[in-house]
Amino acid sequence: MSRDSHLNYILGNSLFERVAICRVLMVGAGGIGCELLKNLVLSGFKTIEVVDLDTIDLSNLNRQFLFQKQHIKKSKAHVCLITGLYLIMTKSNGMLTFRYLFIYNQVAKESALKFNPSVNITSHHANIKDPQFNVEWFKSFDIVMNALDNLVAKQRKLRSCRNARKYVNMMCLAADVPLIESGTTGYLGQAYVIKKGQTECFDCYPKPTPTTYPVCTIRSTPSTPIHCIVWAKSYLFSQLFGKSEEEEEEEALEKERTEENAKEIEALKQETEELKAIKAAAGTEDYSRKVFEKVFTTDITRLLSMEDVWNTRKPPIPLQFDELHSMMDVQASEGHGQVAGLKDQQLWTVKENFDVFQDSLKRLSERLAKDMSTDPEAVLSFDKDDNDTLDFVTATSNLRARVFGIQEKSRFEVKSMAGNIIPAIATTNAIIAGAVVMQAFKVLNGRLEDAKRTYLRYGTRAPQLLLYLEGNSKPNPKCYVCQNTNIDLKVDVHNATLRDLVEKMVCASEEDGGIELGEEVVVTESGRMLYDIEFEDNLDKTLADLGVVDGKMVSVTAEDDDGKEPVIFLIQHRPSTDLDGKLFALSGPVHIRTRTRTDPMETDKAQVEPPPMKRKAPSDGDGDPEVGSSKKRAVGSGPAPEKEIVIDEDEIVVTEDGERKEVFVILDDD
Repeated sequence: MSRDSHLNYILGNSLFERVAICRVLMVGAGGIGCELLKNLVLSGFKTIEVVDLDTIDLSNLNRQFLFQKQHIKKSKAHVCLITGLYLIMTKSNGMLTFRYLFIYNQVAKESALKFNPSVNITSHHANIKDPQFNVEWFKSFDIVMNALDNLVAKQRKLRSCRNARKYVNMMCLAADVPLIESGTTGYLGQAYVIKKGQTECFDCYPKPTPTTYPVCTIRSTPSTPIHCIVWAKSYLFSQLFGKSEEEEEEEALEKERTEENAKEIEALKQETEELKAIKAAAGTEDYSRKVFEKVFTTDITRLLSMEDVWNTRKPPIPLQFDELHSMMDVQASEGHGQVAGLKDQQLWTVKENFDVFQDSLKRLSERLAKDMSTDPEAVLSFDKDDNDTLDFVTATSNLRARVFGIQEKSRFEVKSMAGNIIPAIATTNAIIAGAVVMQAFKVLNGRLEDAKRTYLRYGTRAPQLLLYLEGNSKPNPKCYVCQNTNIDLKVDVHNATLRDLVEKMVCASEEDGGIELGEEVVVTESGRMLYDIEFEDNLDKTLADLGVVDGKMVSVTAEDDDGKEPVIFLIQHRPSTDLDGKLFALSGPVHIRTRTRTDPMETDKAQVEPPPMKRKAPSDGDGDPEVGSSKKRAVGSGPAPEKEIVIDEDEIVVTEDGERKEVFVILDDD
């Protein structure tokens, strides 16, 4: 029996052959990516390319099984290539037995390839948005699978995971290649297909936009742990070690000014100025006392003087530096320090929080002073994986929580909330990776209608239904991404100027070989302005001089009112000799859509009405399970909280009670 005989039997000859010749691009080699790569190899896919910018961290090893300790700090994409995974099948007493064989070095892999010599995995340690990954490159694949990680919190090389997904979405639409999108967050996950002209794309509907808490809530009247954590991280830490945005802070406070809170606003401004003055004492022997008494004694006493604020609230209780300093460790407040468990998951006593505050403040002050000795503009930034910054935020948030009678949090919980972490679960990644391959089978079999959206919803109000399937929605006619007109344009970028593009292609009539988009147009590339009616500086520069080279995408928007959709030119460089002496050549007839959506200059502000739910939400405990719409909105339990807050730039929502909100955002842990 051959190695692939079981696959041939399960898939059938036709699908088995399609899988074997399918060229797959896998973007991301993290939590989902490891599981997905394993599934692809074991499912008969022979040609796979992997792109990942990330490197392997120690925290990855517990769930990303392709990686081991010796791989830390190495490229995920390259290690996925070096780490071979092979399936050995044996038959005994009529039973088929499968076991995995892992290969951890190139020499061993070459030997093991005898089991399946046709598998070809190519790795790229790079950003998927790099120029070499252009439209032509995307067109070389039969299917693309997104297994992108959420890189925002720990790696600023990508501005955000969402931007990477938007880019892959755009390129797959331009190349007309099916994309399978996937993501997990905790126990939740999803996988779905994006196909040009047949299903909605990643940008068809706006993602949830959480609101933020007013500054006065964070600074004066906290009521939940997350308020204290945000205060410690975004206010106190930034004031002491970061770069304070004075104008923005002033503006934010003034926006909240009313007749009732005018006194409170002035007090907050005074607090900020006093803290700036104390910062100048960094490095002195009594620095920790000055900071402590400022934020936990003086400021709290000032708050108490505003009696109207506390008519309906429990008033805060100031802390005293000398009392905590003289307190013995054995005087553990309420015995919290005796709770069994991992050290980071224990609640610290008030004395422990006080000691950690002093110690971390000293360490951070010394670090900042050292950095400023070589760079006067140096600042420190919060990092959940930096012990000093995490200790400081944990200790100060807990001390503030004690002042206001709010539940305190362990270091582990603070790290999760301040770093926007929903713990990654290996089983969730494995299930969604399996769903991605099942979607791929349906796409390759020409059964797109059967490739329904798959939601993993463990822990929601409908425990009897682990996986929920929902039909695909049609493209949104108002989408500013998938409803554009994409045109393959062959051009000699070294000879053709921007003027040639505008006058001989964009504005010229169809009889003259143009697309006749309009007389007044705006030309942009990657968000930068190249030309409009009042900006003609670049007209006589060649496209190459402007950085418009092979693989670039140039957007052209008509400024008149004829209702034509924007046009996206997919630049394909060809020497003039290949174009019969012409400057441009179109790949075929061009049909420009009529605009039925919001003006493209207002797309970021457009409010698109989502389609109705496909099934009615049930009452508690009865009826059909509540359905998450295909727009990545909330599923599961109860009404949404009145207020939400997003920490940093992530797409993870932390609700008012400090717990995660079940929002289907496309995420995956690192």
